[in-house]
Amino acid sequence: MNTCIENPDVVLIGSGVMSANLGALLKRLDPALRIQVFEAADELAFESSNGWNNAGTGHAGICELSYTPKREADGTVKVQKVIDIFQEFEQSLQFWAHAVASGMIDNPKEFINPVQHISFVQGADEVDYLKARYAGMSKHHFFAAMEFATDRAKIGAWAPLLTEGRDPAVPIAATKMDGGTDVNFGNVSRKLLAWLGSQEGCSVLASTKVVGLRRAEGGVGRGHRTPPSLEKQAGYGDPALQKTQSASWHVTTRNSKTGEERTVTTKFVFVGAGGGSILLLQMAGLPEAKGLGGFPIGGHWLVCDKPEIVARHQAKVYGQNLPEAPTMAVPHLDTRILDGKKTLLFGPFAAWTTRFLHRTGSWTDLPRSVKPHNLATLLKIAATNFPLVKYLLQQGTQSMADRMKVMHIFYPNAKAEDWKLVDGGIRVQAIKKTDGEAGIVHFGTEVLTSADKSMSALLGASPGASVSVDIVLKVIKESFPHLITSPRMAEIVPTYGTDYRAPENAAVFAKLALEARRRLQLV
Repeated sequence: MNTCIENPDVVLIGSGVMSANLGALLKRLDPALRIQVFEAADELAFESSNGWNNAGTGHAGICELSYTPKREADGTVKVQKVIDIFQEFEQSLQFWAHAVASGMIDNPKEFINPVQHISFVQGADEVDYLKARYAGMSKHHFFAAMEFATDRAKIGAWAPLLTEGRDPAVPIAATKMDGGTDVNFGNVSRKLLAWLGSQEGCSVLASTKVVGLRRAEGGVGRGHRTPPSLEKQAGYGDPALQKTQSASWHVTTRNSKTGEERTVTTKFVFVGAGGGSILLLQMAGLPEAKGLGGFPIGGHWLVCDKPEIVARHQAKVYGQNLPEAPTMAVPHLDTRILDGKKTLLFGPFAAWTTRFLHRTGSWTDLPRSVKPHNLATLLKIAATNFPLVKYLLQQGTQSMADRMKVMHIFYPNAKAEDWKLVDGGIRVQAIKKTDGEAGIVHFGTEVLTSADKSMSALLGASPGASVSVDIVLKVIKESFPHLITSPRMAEIVPTYGTDYRAPENAAVFAKLALEARRRLQLV
């Protein structure tokens, strides 16, 4: 639907993977909901969710070493975080599988494909670390199929580019699982939004920037009605729920092509605008956002399209992050399927920027975000993260030869003439008052929700897109608690509500996971 919904029940700002999943889930759980999506750019899901602007790794904790700390004093590696992430990613697979099976979306190979996930290290200390990581992970049923190797021939059989031309005197190790995925989050977002926009009472509008976001005086706007599911829910008369449902927001938008402005009133706003979320939260004057700031980090990839090289690497290979680099800049050599063809990406390489969004951002974004309430926080982080600032400046001035030195850690025989540098989008690292000296390099994905549950916003970075369904289910639980207990949940996300990390649930999990992967054509 291309016309704006008058006084929708839900407004989603941004057309990325978070908004797409949230909108689709809400509509499946309550078909009577009226949902409006606003996207500032002319195209949908072309910022952080765009396939070229992220690694496309279905982050399931399999190969990402940044999710597991170094060895403990007793030599072990804590692996609980990767177990948690694996279960969270499974929620995404389950919902997308339901979307395919129910006809919401089609052709899953256009957005998800199987690819082995490999962790790769070199040097005696790193080999010992990876062995300990493998020992901890392989005990859990999620990772029972993981393999560990130090033998060069075996590692070379998994990924020949890793071993050819490598110094035989340096010990190496790798782990591998064949159950990994490559995901085009932009494509799955556009598919879900196409379905959502075709539903009664729903609209998805591009070229429509939110220029005003303020609380409505006296509650919901004129003409706003309560969805039937809210009217029917037990306890709707509770004072706490009445407070939530009476809150509302005026959302003013401007069409970038016609200049037309329009204001709608809604009961719930989700800010899924990527880097633009910081400025929108400041516009809304949300008390919970006081002291919140943002630090933008640009990115670049090295890309290889040569068929003879691409054909020899069928994996996503992650290593250790470089000194001073943020966790979002952990180097990896990835098989990608983008624009209908297979390619190789290496990176990302960070870059200094003051823009919060790649397509619709401005160099003034960072200066405009500095307010009296977050100035002290930003100054503190700057003072305690000088090595990160130095790293970003160094990254932005790198030559091709500098970048190839990093690639040679993974692919010793790589030649500069086989690779080209492309833009990798922008990530805005959220900075909170509670961030201490550890600072922004350790801040992950988080949802900020207003006290009255009428607004939620996504902040942070990895593993965000991969666990988007789990994240938005938490949003629904907070702001639409009557929907999270719907009997439909068992059909829409079969794994929701059960802890499949527990050993006693391993057999049931295996059955559900296999069915989802069959629907997604991964097996």
